[in-house]
Amino acid sequence: MPDPFILNQQEPVTRILTGLREIADSFDLVLMDLWGCVHDGVKPYPAALDCLARLRDAGKAVEILSNAPRRATEVEAKLTEMGVDRALYTGVYTSGEETWKYLKTRPDGLGQRLGRRVYAIMPERDAGLIDGLDLERVDEVGAASFLLVTGVEDDKAQAKDFDPVLRLGLKQSLPMLCANPDLMVHRGGVEEICAGAIAQRYENLGGRVVYHGKPHVKIYETIFKATGIVRGRALGIGDSYRTDMRGAQDAGAKGLLVAGGIHRRELLYAAKIDPKQLRDLNRGFTTFPDYGIPLLAW
Repeated sequence: MPDPFILNQQEPVTRILTGLREIADSFDLVLMDLWGCVHDGVKPYPAALDCLARLRDAGKAVEILSNAPRRATEVEAKLTEMGVDRALYTGVYTSGEETWKYLKTRPDGLGQRLGRRVYAIMPERDAGLIDGLDLERVDEVGAASFLLVTGVEDDKAQAKDFDPVLRLGLKQSLPMLCANPDLMVHRGGVEEICAGAIAQRYENLGGRVVYHGKPHVKIYETIFKATGIVRGRALGIGDSYRTDMRGAQDAGAKGLLVAGGIHRRELLYAAKIDPKQLRDLNRGFTTFPDYGIPLLAW
């Protein structure tokens, strides 16, 4: 006899869109990822710029929500430099800004115990993250009171390359702050690891990591409080199941997966989403985006 529980169990279905216009009436706030959605780390996507302009004209609030390990003002400046006009979005929230505020205000017990001596796994482009924080950046793990990871200088680096540093940190029971939970990114089409890959390896070795940014709910709560828009009228747009889709789901927003980003090799075939591959990834990540789209477009 068939199991009635299985018969009644409904697997959520991800609706595949050709453009955001198809669901524009269902949301008031967009939580917009950058890499893989608006730009490729080097230049913006023309269709994405058009989409941002259409969202603005439709009266939608567009809050940039990025796991960039940099201050919000730095990200704004970089977007302008790339050709993304400031008038195309409402505000910017970054994991780097959240990390900076945490280190500035020390709002909890761990923050107060971190001390001031930091060993940073940080490329020069992220150095502004520690400006104004009264921190001493040390060159030896043995002199540090905590670890901070923002990313890598060498785009060919692997997380395992940092094992000597991580093992020394573990030996001293140093906590680690991760200013970018992403595992990897495509910079101009070239894949490179992000801070999250190193933080994950430290955790696997037994270290303690505090993450700032997506998918962790705190940064979403900050946006909902600032905008006053209820989460049920928010749409999280991103290219990552692990951060963007999980974060939107946990925050109570809808999720739109841009298939042409991180998961493009798995999801796109002839510039279209492969429905079977989409279902398989949904099951694998146990996250079911409400919507999917090949590339961000109106």
